[in-house]
Amino acid sequence: MLVKRQKGFLGILLTWLLSAVALIVAAKLVPGVHLASFGTALVVAVVLGLLNAVVRPLLVFFTLPLTVVSLGLFLLVINGAMVLLAARFIDGFAVDGWWPAVLMALVVSLVSWVLGFFFGADEPR
Repeated sequence: MLVKRQKGFLGILLTWLLSAVALIVAAKLVPGVHLASFGTALVVAVVLGLLNAVVRPLLVFFTLPLTVVSLGLFLLVINGAMVLLAARFIDGFAVDGWWPAVLMALVVSLVSWVLGFFFGADEPR
């Protein structure tokens, strides 16, 4: 970790900005994903955060048997569904189908993990 993790409002702001950067990187790397601007990426980061906090736990709970049978791979489908749902709510953010949505969710997760390592990961206890 290169930067000490911020607490409180600064930590939330840093996480929000890093998520927006991860979304922009994913939109550049994944064909079929269209993001209009950095401002749109900020809005998408908030909406995805809210969807992941409210809707995703319900989907994970109700699809738990399928997730277990698929050894967790079905969680990629759930993450893709969250991306598609966010795209329906936000002008300036479009995803052309399931595969780009799943790939985008995977790329956003990886980029967020790398950025979090450099700019705000939790310190080992």
